[in-house]
Amino acid sequence: MSANATSEVLDVSGTPRVPFSRLVSVEVRKALDTRAGRWFSGSIVLLSLAVVVIYAFAAPEGSRDFGDVITVSGGVLGYFLPILLILMVTSEWSQRTGLTTFTLEPHRGRVVGAKLCGGLILGAGLILVAMGVAAIGTLLGGGAWSITADVLVKGSLVANLIGILTGFAIGMLLMNSPAAIVTYFIYSLVLPIAVNVLSAFQEWFADLAPWIEFNTAQGLMFQDEGAPGGTLLAQLLVSGTIWLVVPFVLGLLRLLRAEPK
Repeated sequence: MSANATSEVLDVSGTPRVPFSRLVSVEVRKALDTRAGRWFSGSIVLLSLAVVVIYAFAAPEGSRDFGDVITVSGGVLGYFLPILLILMVTSEWSQRTGLTTFTLEPHRGRVVGAKLCGGLILGAGLILVAMGVAAIGTLLGGGAWSITADVLVKGSLVANLIGILTGFAIGMLLMNSPAAIVTYFIYSLVLPIAVNVLSAFQEWFADLAPWIEFNTAQGLMFQDEGAPGGTLLAQLLVSGTIWLVVPFVLGLLRLLRAEPK
């Protein structure tokens, strides 16, 4: 007695794709709903609050205005926000959940875009928190509620946006949490010190540094008032291409082609 085997084909071609907004919300939740994520985000806020409180009582009388305090609060945030982005990007590879993630959403570019949008949302939220912390410091220090456009645009928005993109680029390029975090601190702390030391002893290198080192060019931008001039804008574009655009593109290509395990 023989039976004809019948095979059924599951057709999923008509199944709608996962909405991009849902992917973004998942990435934001993944960054915050773990114990490590909550502790890390909370530690950033607590550290910023502690530094601002100390500054409110230790700073000179004329340096306790809201704009001054938000610069301090944003500076603390600016050092640690890129690490949050690094952890968001490298989670699939360090925790080996990439196979699950890219099976549920096979279009890997949408996942990368969701991570970037989620990082921007978290960054915006932390900037608002930093402003709230700065308001507390201003109240404690008795400073004036004044802030310049340069502090708000450059110090809060532009600086943190560059930090977000830098952390994202390093995370994509290395796809390993410890290596990416160490590389970020070398880039943001060790490299500027080395450049400043060389610039102090070699005048020609001091002229060259803003063209080849992004942190130096950013420092000049924050020192100047208003929009950057022609020379400074060119230095930002050249050094930013070397240290931000090229790593971002190479990291994106690597992440899109890497084999999840």
